[in-house]
Amino acid sequence: MSNETQSEIVSEDELALAAQQDSASHGAAGQDALDAANQRADENWEKFVRLQAEMDNLRRRTEKDLQNAHKFALEKFSRELLAVVDSLELGIQAASGSGDAGDVSRLLEGAELTLRQLLSVLEKFGVQTLNPVGDRFNPEQHQAMAMEPSSDMAHGHVIRVFQKGYLLNERLLRPALVVVAQAQQNDAPRIDEQA
Repeated sequence: MSNETQSEIVSEDELALAAQQDSASHGAAGQDALDAANQRADENWEKFVRLQAEMDNLRRRTEKDLQNAHKFALEKFSRELLAVVDSLELGIQAASGSGDAGDVSRLLEGAELTLRQLLSVLEKFGVQTLNPVGDRFNPEQHQAMAMEPSSDMAHGHVIRVFQKGYLLNERLLRPALVVVAQAQQNDAPRIDEQA
């Protein structure tokens, strides 16, 4: 072989050796990168699993809190009403103890105090009384039971309340049952034009 061919062969051999070394070094670096990526993937998987468990726990706690809120929603209201119950029981005990006429007036006074106490409790929890005597009839809050001719009250206004209505935080619980004023009719016969 000529020197030139031999140098080419040496060069080719050197190139092959260099390529092997290069691929080995890249293989080791590639393996290191793969190991690092696998480690990050494992860490991220553990984070995901922990986060999933936390979300499940949070969901269960929220459901339990919601169930307790529904279950005990009236607890504070009920506790306030117990004072009213106590007052009524004391009034009944006092009334059953004697039959004196003075006791009747005390019983009436006790009942009035108990009613004020009850209305105070209701007001504390957002319940408002509708007593619309003299107000214009409002079909959203009043239920007309009858109409009466009236010279004292304008047509369409409430003359009398049979039963008070109640609102809970501006929402109607029960409409007021009312009698509505009707314009005075003349003695002259009227013709019903709608018939």
